[in-house]
Amino acid sequence: MKLTKTFKAFFESEKSGGLLLLFVTIVSLLLANSSIQTEYIAFWAAKLGTHSLTEWINDGLMTIFFLLIGLELEREMYQGELSSIKNAALPIFGAFGGMIIPAGIFLVLNFGTITQNGAGIPMATDIAFAIGILSLLGNRVPTSLKVFLTALAVIDDLGAIMVIAIFYTESIAYLNLFIALAIMGGLFILNRRKVHNLIPYLIGGVAMWYFMLNSGIHATITGVLLAFVIPFGNGGKKTSSYKLQHFLHNPVAFFILPLFAIANTGIAIGSEWYEGLNHPNTIGIILGLVIGKPLGIWLFSFIAVSLGICTLPRDLKWSGILGAGMLGGIGFTMSIFITLLAFKNDGQEVITYSKIAILIASFIAGTIGFIWLKFNLRPARKKATK
Repeated sequence: MKLTKTFKAFFESEKSGGLLLLFVTIVSLLLANSSIQTEYIAFWAAKLGTHSLTEWINDGLMTIFFLLIGLELEREMYQGELSSIKNAALPIFGAFGGMIIPAGIFLVLNFGTITQNGAGIPMATDIAFAIGILSLLGNRVPTSLKVFLTALAVIDDLGAIMVIAIFYTESIAYLNLFIALAIMGGLFILNRRKVHNLIPYLIGGVAMWYFMLNSGIHATITGVLLAFVIPFGNGGKKTSSYKLQHFLHNPVAFFILPLFAIANTGIAIGSEWYEGLNHPNTIGIILGLVIGKPLGIWLFSFIAVSLGICTLPRDLKWSGILGAGMLGGIGFTMSIFITLLAFKNDGQEVITYSKIAILIASFIAGTIGFIWLKFNLRPARKKATK
């Protein structure tokens, strides 16, 4: 299986971005528990107008991240692994299992409690971190495993976006929502009239974001909606979609996601931080990500292949699927993002303990996944020299 240049560029940026995420997270945790703890945490809580600096990052800059996710998903649907039912079936089933089983484990422990809204937290996979860990294995990783994990994580993010839109919307201001959708309709007309200049789409996107922000539906949804009205054409280098996707790769990987990580992992860890880990909420998050993710991804993939819906690539074994499932348990960015939405009315303590659980679970999942794949994937054979 050959990798397209677009996929290679995406994989490389996500690989480097994942390693950077790890670095800034460690730095943020150290600063939040240093002698400048108060000043550091207060900095991110400082108000800029009606919102804090962290809220501007989460509601504003993360919309650009979702725009990139939307563009990547669109490309996968038109030209990549999701362009045919046969190729798409395996990661789709895997992603579906990787959302259903973790959410189910969480709900078994939390249904009927004030924390049941957190069911979406262990459903998420952090693309950058997962690919970053996978890249550390070098030439051991078969091409099909890279494609499977990437496609699975993109579908996973789409699932997370749907969860945000459906379950974490409390009330809707229908006039603002109607205006946002009307703007999207106008941009779609521009698309159909073959207007390829990005400027009107970006200006319209900002207007869409403003009205979506004030509609009650989370503003980051705008990013995905905007992606699907930007002209895709034949997907070539001269198309609007390709240009924007290519332009956004580095800013998202090396600025927006690290900034999100820094702003949201400034966690002051007290001497009794472990007391919050015996709550059904934190137990559900850890079990959902560490056990539910690999179990769901492997099981649903196995069922799909057993039913003849799809086939397992020749260079990929079931141990590789299980390893990818373990790396899928690295929730981090998306899990923290959903935590902020799920528990925004439940107090900072619940959010803090949930973040700690996410960090612990992501560390365990990444470590186990790396070790498992290292011992189960054989290094690529070097070509014999003449």
